[in-house]
Amino acid sequence: MAPSAYVARMERAAVSAADAGLAGVIVTPGPDLAWLTGYQPAMTERLTALLLSAGRRPQLLVPALERPDAEHAPGARGLTITGWTDGQDPYAALAPLLGERGRYGVSDDAWALHLLAFQRVCPGVSYGAFTEVLPMLRAVKDAYEVERLAAAGAAADAVYEDIVKLRFAGRREQDVAADLARLLLERGHSQVDFTVVGSGPNGANPHHDAGDRVIETGDMVVMDFGGLLDGYGSDTTRTVHVGEPSAEERKVHDVVREAQQAAFEAVRPGVACQEIDRVARQVIRRAGYGEYFIHRTGHGIGVTTHEPPYLVEGEHLPLVPGMCFSIEPGVYLPGRFGVRIEDIVTCTESAGRRLNNTSRELRIVA
Repeated sequence: MAPSAYVARMERAAVSAADAGLAGVIVTPGPDLAWLTGYQPAMTERLTALLLSAGRRPQLLVPALERPDAEHAPGARGLTITGWTDGQDPYAALAPLLGERGRYGVSDDAWALHLLAFQRVCPGVSYGAFTEVLPMLRAVKDAYEVERLAAAGAAADAVYEDIVKLRFAGRREQDVAADLARLLLERGHSQVDFTVVGSGPNGANPHHDAGDRVIETGDMVVMDFGGLLDGYGSDTTRTVHVGEPSAEERKVHDVVREAQQAAFEAVRPGVACQEIDRVARQVIRRAGYGEYFIHRTGHGIGVTTHEPPYLVEGEHLPLVPGMCFSIEPGVYLPGRFGVRIEDIVTCTESAGRRLNNTSRELRIVA
């Protein structure tokens, strides 16, 4: 991405903060700093902090020993970089930049160690997490970001087509999870974030950690996997069946597929995030499985695999073109099996566009 794009992001963040009534934002190492500047230092006890305020040049405070790396970051040309050395108090150096009062947004990943020190040196300043005070900061993607997410989604789709060709019966969940991780890397991912494989009764746990259970003929198997490709996330879920499913298993899968499709068709600009959740939940409730849909319908995705917006009851934010998020309803029958179907979707000017395009039909595997 061009250095000018990082400068534009920092300017937009500062203006967004001012529009939200904030004095500015403080960004510590993590996905927000990488998104704003292209700089990705390690998260340590040594303070690195980016300060953005409308009408002021962005300030980046870094440990002196890391300054050369900061100066070579893609967005460095838009920054004033100040180094501090061990033995100095970096928080004292930050205090004059913050002032004596005001409210600042702070990146969600900021360590308590640092935030408590900010409060110590600037007792008249208050703080709010980005998710609370600037939920839209990274929520609306530009065309470049949407296409990065589409590429990540296509790679995850290819992994699914690869995995269903392998044998499931007689192998452990963790063996299938290892195959998913290997395939994600082979398909271009630089980072694997999760490989959920829940077979049989384990599928009723939405975040089951793949274990040593041996997958058997007759099992439903929920596979939820994703990671980062070129800095942007993938996240998809498909539920397969080992051998022929029962009538009830087919019914539950059909219900979840119908709920996922209905929620997708409800996507359009101006619709509240909670409405997508309501649409999916209504389909499942009418089928008699409402109590077994035990999580929100979706979450945003970008440079992290979970970020705003969240498709959940009580979230009144309207969908905006460029938002990208999962739609992943599920039904989980304790002690028996679970079903979940998940695609990443982006809101366009008029509807939704799927970034995952593998079949949502129940796939039979060996």
